[in-house]
Amino acid sequence: MKPLLFAGLLLAALAAQATEPLPGASVESLLAAAREGSPDLRMVRLEAEAARERIGPAGALPDPMLRLELENITRNGSQSATLAPSRVGDTKYTLLQPLPFWGKRDLKREVAAAEAAQADGRALDSWAEIAARIKNLYAQYWLTRQALQLTRDNIELSRQLEQIAQVRYAGGLAAQQDAIRAQVERSMLDSELIAMEAEHHHLSAFINAMLARPADASLAEPTALRPLPARLEHATLNARLLANNPQLGIEAARLGGAEKSRDLAYRNRYPDFVVGVSPMQVDNRVDAWSLMLEMNLPLQQGSRRSQERESERMLEAATARKEALGHRLMGELNAAISNLEAARSTEQISRSRLLPQAELTFKSALAGYENGKVDFATLLDAQRQIRNARLALLRAQASQQMRLADIERLLGEDL
Repeated sequence: MKPLLFAGLLLAALAAQATEPLPGASVESLLAAAREGSPDLRMVRLEAEAARERIGPAGALPDPMLRLELENITRNGSQSATLAPSRVGDTKYTLLQPLPFWGKRDLKREVAAAEAAQADGRALDSWAEIAARIKNLYAQYWLTRQALQLTRDNIELSRQLEQIAQVRYAGGLAAQQDAIRAQVERSMLDSELIAMEAEHHHLSAFINAMLARPADASLAEPTALRPLPARLEHATLNARLLANNPQLGIEAARLGGAEKSRDLAYRNRYPDFVVGVSPMQVDNRVDAWSLMLEMNLPLQQGSRRSQERESERMLEAATARKEALGHRLMGELNAAISNLEAARSTEQISRSRLLPQAELTFKSALAGYENGKVDFATLLDAQRQIRNARLALLRAQASQQMRLADIERLLGEDL
């Protein structure tokens, strides 16, 4: 029965895997798969978890120390040397606990917390980068798929034009050169189709690599693009960038850590302490107790002043770095918004003007060729115009998606 049970479980697992939808139909399906399977994302998340584990130890007290001293181990020469505490002259046990100056432990903990915040920011930034790359790849994947279908439609249209030319040639109404031109046009489209199929395969491999899947793993065909926001307000998006951008969050955490490091450098002007208690054993009894207080003397003021100046310069550098990054990212954001609006305008022109005009031109050229009023070259040119108009529309739609991905990458969140 066990082999039958195992086979049944295996078949059930394979059936469940077969019914599970493939990623690729939408960008959301790819993002969900990447969120679960991306090794890059898993790496930065684990690093962030490791950084958070450093916060507690950074502010903890140092481990205490135990010292054992055996004095007069020969009892003034009256016996052989021994290490038995009850047989030496006296045994001193010292328990020592280092105590940093007040406030140093809290500052070290806050420095470690700032480093953990930077690690969290790197995890968010890595996800924003991965998501943006997937969104861009999906837009290209969709564009290539649509262009493939458009090229196949044009190949079929070229075949029909070739048949029309052959009919007119057979009737003595056109030259044989028209049919040859149609064949040449179809051969060129066949070559473009091969190149597009190769590009489609390469994009599939890139997407699978982002998802940590085999390069030849199957993907669902792209079905639709994400809806675009109706309106983009520059001021609103600039405010969201300053509040949510992961890179700015990293720099803010670095700046906070630099401030705490500066405070810690100034706090090192004050001494650290070591307290201790020492019971003394004579024979088998504790004969005496002593207390100890030890402190370092911060006399090397020159080196400490250099460390303080270093921390001040590092704080100033972190402030300048955050400010420069903010200006650069705001410039990139405004450029991406402008590019998105330009692509939106291009789509509107292609949809409302170029494509209808190209379709009318083709219909007119086709009717004119069938009536012998225009030559075949004019008809082929009209066919190319309508194909170029449709490609321009598709490229504008894909460009908007890629520009939207750039904006969301800068914002660190979806619109």
